[in-house]
Amino acid sequence: MTADTVETTGTAGGTAPWAPGDHILWRYRGNATDRIHICRPVTVVQDSPELLAVWLAPGTACVRPRLADGTSVHREPLPTRYTKPRTTARSTWFGTGVLKLARPDEPWSVWLFWDHDWRFKNWYVNLEEPRHRWSGGVDSEDHFLDIAVYPDRSWEWKDEDEFAQAQRAGLMAAEQAARVRAAGRAAVERISSWGAPFREGWEDWRPDPSWTVPALPADWDRAPTPLGS
Repeated sequence: MTADTVETTGTAGGTAPWAPGDHILWRYRGNATDRIHICRPVTVVQDSPELLAVWLAPGTACVRPRLADGTSVHREPLPTRYTKPRTTARSTWFGTGVLKLARPDEPWSVWLFWDHDWRFKNWYVNLEEPRHRWSGGVDSEDHFLDIAVYPDRSWEWKDEDEFAQAQRAGLMAAEQAARVRAAGRAAVERISSWGAPFREGWEDWRPDPSWTVPALPADWDRAPTPLGS
């Protein structure tokens, strides 16, 4: 990607914000490659200089990575999970929806999960590259390591085994891994001080019942086009 095709999330630089109800794509590149391997159509909840919030609705058609032999990535034993050939597959987001919150330039996004009866379950801090904004949505790269945060304000690291294995498999250099760990520590500081977005009451948010489920476009993996295109 080049500087003339992307912006970091937010509306700085005179870019027009997306409106609530707009459909965009939330995508992730594969690690150590520029190829998009995760694509989730989402609905914009809020787009401001401080925050991009989107809703991933139940039943949304998505794209996820899959091993070339058809095996689900998470069913593959960890030692070979990141070394076997991969492809992508269309899937459906089952279960409850997810609210994703991303502040500009932060190396993580915060996801909120509920039960089917809208009882709040937890926040999930997904460590990732700061999102790059383009005309159709935002792109990032997942960093394997995550943090689960619970209503009683307790928290725990998640996927540390995958984070370590990704380094062994050459998907993350030592310098990048150190930056990710530092980002995780910064996120833990935010959790400990109960800073934004944890203190902002998003667990009481509900989607507009008039919203439709976004469609997965045929060109979901297209190159990012400049904002305003």
